[in-house]
Amino acid sequence: MIRVYFIFVLPVLVLLGQEASVLVCGFSTGISSRWAVPSTLTRSSSPKTIQYAGGFEWEDPIESFDQGVENPFKNPELMNSEEGLKIDPARLLGPRLNGANLYLIGMMGTGKSSVGDKVARRMGTYNFLDTDDIIEKATGMTIPEIFESEGEDGFRKVESQVLDSVHSYVRCVISTGGGLVCKMENWGKLQTGIVVWLDVEPEVIMKRIEGTDRPLLQTEDPLQTLKDLLDERKDKYRQADLRIEVTEEMDEDAVASRIVYELHNHIDDNPPAWKLAKLKAQSEGLDWVK
Repeated sequence: MIRVYFIFVLPVLVLLGQEASVLVCGFSTGISSRWAVPSTLTRSSSPKTIQYAGGFEWEDPIESFDQGVENPFKNPELMNSEEGLKIDPARLLGPRLNGANLYLIGMMGTGKSSVGDKVARRMGTYNFLDTDDIIEKATGMTIPEIFESEGEDGFRKVESQVLDSVHSYVRCVISTGGGLVCKMENWGKLQTGIVVWLDVEPEVIMKRIEGTDRPLLQTEDPLQTLKDLLDERKDKYRQADLRIEVTEEMDEDAVASRIVYELHNHIDDNPPAWKLAKLKAQSEGLDWVK
């Protein structure tokens, strides 16, 4: 009998300086409640200019939308500080993303968790979340144990509920499970941010995960099973905003750097609507925001 876990994230913010703790609660029908608290999220805040007009307070629109940061790969001088030190281009992503989350998708063993953590650390202002890690902490069970107890359908329901909770946060790099893309309802959450597909050949994946207990690969021919899974999911993965082709020679740092590079270019190619409107107004001689 499949018992569906109801997972929800309570935004119980225990403000200690700039840190906010998030309480994750999980319980299943017919069995005892399980409670778990994942790692603390750190949210950074920067001073904002408050304007007063018409008796109301409002944030300076220039600071809220356009922080004047351009693509450092097209403007190399941005990567040099006044002290002559090199600035990591990942540090310049935060202001350009305006709080949008980054979602890493791809097959098991593609490095979503390790690479996502590196990207978040390099960005400095973003937190890293791993949906599998949250599920394990909330249920008190490992992923293989959940598959064995609840089946894949039960696990996917848990996964969707976790995504439904974490997507409401901003400034996060979020690593997702390999099969999360299979449920169309999840795409409504993923598309609130930028989706990055880590594309790795099955043979390379098998070398990475050899000896692990991946539930879906407990078959006579794990490599063929992996190839079949990739074929089933590839059309979904292709809906990502960015595809990062990961070769066997690339380590985590190389993949993270490639993501940073492609993100900067993606932002250039897909400016927000307000920015296009501003440029159009300026071209017509209307300096609408001073």
